[in-house]
Order: sequence, then structure tokens, then C-alpha cells
Amino acid sequence: MALVTPSPIRTRRNVELILLVLAVGIAVSAYGYLGLATEGRLPGDMVTYGGLLAVFALVAHAVLRLRARYADPVILPIATAINGLGLVVIHRLDLAEKRPIMESFAMRQMIWTGLGIGACVAVIWFVRDHRGLARYTYTAMAVGLALLLLPLVPFLGRQIYGARIWIGIGPLSFQPGELAKIVLAVFFAGYLVTARDSLSLVGRKILFLQLPRARDLGPLLVSWVISLLVLVFERDLGSSLLFFGLFIALLYVATERTSWIVIGLLLFSGGAFTAWTLFSHVQLRVAIWLHPFDPANSDNAYQLIQGLYGMASGGLLGTGLGQGRPDIVPFAESDFIAAAIGEELGLTGFFALLLLYALLVERGLRTAIGVRDGFGKLFAAGLAFSMALQIFVVVGGVTRVIPLTGLTMPFLASGGSSLLSNWIIVGLLLRISDAARRPAPDTSALNLPIAPSAPPSSSGSSGRVTPSGGTPTEVTP
Repeated sequence: MALVTPSPIRTRRNVELILLVLAVGIAVSAYGYLGLATEGRLPGDMVTYGGLLAVFALVAHAVLRLRARYADPVILPIATAINGLGLVVIHRLDLAEKRPIMESFAMRQMIWTGLGIGACVAVIWFVRDHRGLARYTYTAMAVGLALLLLPLVPFLGRQIYGARIWIGIGPLSFQPGELAKIVLAVFFAGYLVTARDSLSLVGRKILFLQLPRARDLGPLLVSWVISLLVLVFERDLGSSLLFFGLFIALLYVATERTSWIVIGLLLFSGGAFTAWTLFSHVQLRVAIWLHPFDPANSDNAYQLIQGLYGMASGGLLGTGLGQGRPDIVPFAESDFIAAAIGEELGLTGFFALLLLYALLVERGLRTAIGVRDGFGKLFAAGLAFSMALQIFVVVGGVTRVIPLTGLTMPFLASGGSSLLSNWIIVGLLLRISDAARRPAPDTSALNLPIAPSAPPSSSGSSGRVTPSGGTPTEVTP
């Protein structure tokens, strides 16, 4: 019987290259269309813009061919496409505000794009095995909490528009909470992979819920208290929700117990209600959310109202890129860039953008399912969920599903901190997906020792041999 040799697993790097060309082509085409719509001619810097974006993407692609040949071929093109579209929309807002080229947000975003993709490349190059990060579980906890609370340090933290979530050194500012979510994902994954048995198997069952032991509730309560502290002292509803939601989601993934979800929702609801009754800035956010058109809230709700009007004017197909007035919305290039896309690209373009995000999150979750080690599963799931939760929170705030939080759309909105951290997440997901899709080592060719057969019995005529177990076995001649 002939042996069937299994076909080799394809790396799909050529597919990734084709998708990257398509992603850069979409961004460059949108950039050219914007120039035709606003100035009646193709932009003079169109080749420079497209060339820089293509060089950044191709460098990351080349490093994947060298260091992570089996990485997911879809993650990098999707991130590049969203990043390129964000650059186009930010440039469109620069034109509306008539900002000089050296002060434009698009130029700054292009620089951060290069730094972000450089960070992604560094992660792929230097992190040879994601499992090595599990050794720094408790170090990651200390670093993550320090980053989260760093804006509270006097003379270092900065309060901008009511939220104290930045640190500043001279003219430069940065949001350490964006990096904190990555470092804390390392801690959560490392902690839960070792404590999952005690968290999932031990406890008392009440009705349909199996409740954990009181001492196992410790990490959940600590996360809850820290998220409340962030909300109170930094006035940062978004980071508080993201931090607590990430831990609850990983708890459920690690234990598969619905009771953790129920307990987490109860704690979050109690904390949110307490914060609403005690703190004026939380009451203001809720009032803007529930009654934005109330004359008493007209000044504070101006940004939300203009965003809603802009998306309503866009309708199904939009006003056309460069043909709307998204510049009327304050901070449209950062907090409300989703509303700008909804106005000029319409509901169709808005849903297309959400579909790209859904595909990106789906590839991250598929990576979590495919990787073979427990730490990698939890880490990839945490990274994908943090991105999904951030997208939901931002879009929910812009569309009045939930109160505004102050988070930004990944890869799309103006902001170096967010862009840098999300490209690091892409690098980590690519590294983990390489381990998930890499073929398992083939052990069939190993020279394993074969136990010698037992000698025949002395009777000779019975045709029976005695194996190692001692039970005679018939041998057919």
C-alpha cells in the first residue's frame, strides 16, 4: 500500500501581498478622489502619500516572510486599509480647516503610522515565541497599573477637556492607558491560565449559577475597584470600561462559567450607578446621552448633536468624500471621525468600515482558537476583545447607544498613542497566528526503538508465542 504524503501548508504570503496592494490602492484612490472633489485636480502629494504608505506596508510584509511565514495573511492588509482611510479623512478635515502643511494632523498621523508599523515590525522580529511573555505575568501587572495611574502623578499628568489621561514632557503628550491595556492583557492571560481550575471547578451552585469561592473573587474585586478609581480620579469612563470588561471577558473564556459574566455585570452596574449619584462629570455624560436636545444641555451636547445631524444628512450613500461639512463637529478628526465617515460615505460606507473591523476581530479570535497553548489562546482572545470593545464603545457613543467615553477608533482616528498601541496589537496577533498556523512537527520519520518479539515456546507444535504480557496469542501461519 502506497504512503500518501500530506500536502504542505501554504504560507499565503502572496495572498497577503495582493491584499496589501488592494488596501494601498483603495487609500490612494480615495486620496485622489478627495483632491478632485475639493480642488478639481489630483493632489500634488498623492504619489508621496501612496509611496510612504506602500513602503511601510511592504516592510512589514517582508519581515513576515522572514520571521513569521505562517502568520495570518488578512490581518496586516485590513489594518493598512483602515489606517489609510483614516489618513484620507484626517487630510480632508485639514483642508476644511485650512491648516498649513507643517501643522496638519494628517502629516502628524503619517509620522505616527510609520512609528506604529515600526513597532509592529519590532514585535514580530524580537518576540520569537509569544509563550515567553508568560514569564512576566506579575511584572506586567505592576507595569500595567503604573501606566494606568501615571497621569495622576503631579507635574507629569495633564488634564485636557476634563479628563486626566495624558502625560506630558515638554510639547509632547501621550496616553499611557493605551499601552496599559496590552500589558494588562499579558497579566490577565498569564494569571488565568494558571488559576483557571480553581476558578472554574470550585464553588457553590445556586439555582443555575455556580458561584465561585469568596477568595477566588479577589482578582475580580480588585479589578472593579481599580476601574472605579480610574473613573473617579482620571474622569476616564472609556479606560475604566475597557479595563474591567477585558478582565471579565477573559474570565469567561478561561472558565466557561456564566456566573462570572453575571457577577461582573452586577459589579459594573453597581459601580456605574454609584458614580452617577456621586460625581458631577458622570451625571453630565449621562444627561448628554439621554437628553442631548434639551436646551439645558445644548452647550455641552453640541458635539454630539452636530455629529448626529451630519450622519443624518449623509443618508444611505453619503454626501460624497469632500462634499460634506464634518468640520462643523468639534474634534471630528479624533473623537468623532466615525461621524465624519457616516456623513460623507453614508450608511453604506459606515457599514463597510464596521465590516473591516469585524473581519479584523474575527481573525484575532480565530487565532485564539487555533493556537495550541493556553496562554496564547487567552492572550489572543484578550487582544481581539479589547479592540472589539473599544470599537463598540466609540461607535455606541457617537450613535447615542451608550454615553460618550472619550476613546478613539483604532487605526482610524488622529492620535499617536492609539495608533502605536493598536499596531503593537497587530504585531502580537501576527506572531501568535504564526504559531497557530505553523504545521506541527512531523514525528513519523523519527527512528523510534522497536521492542523485540518474544521467542517461540518450547512446544514448537502449538504455533503460539507468549508476548510480554504473558498471555498466549494464536499466530496464523
